[in-house]
Amino acid sequence: MGVFMVLQDVSEIEKKMQEAPDSSYEIGVAIGTYLPFVVLILVAYFFYYYSKKRKTK
Repeated sequence: MGVFMVLQDVSEIEKKMQEAPDSSYEIGVAIGTYLPFVVLILVAYFFYYYSKKRKTK
């Protein structure tokens, strides 16, 4: 079920890119698409680093 939602989101993103009025809109869509994943990775790394540092004390 989760894979279907990801594939559906990809098709919606491609549709938005094709209907974009200009290139700056495309850049905004790309940033808005990838930014949540980047933030999630950074938060996960922070918890990993904090946990590792706390474990060594």
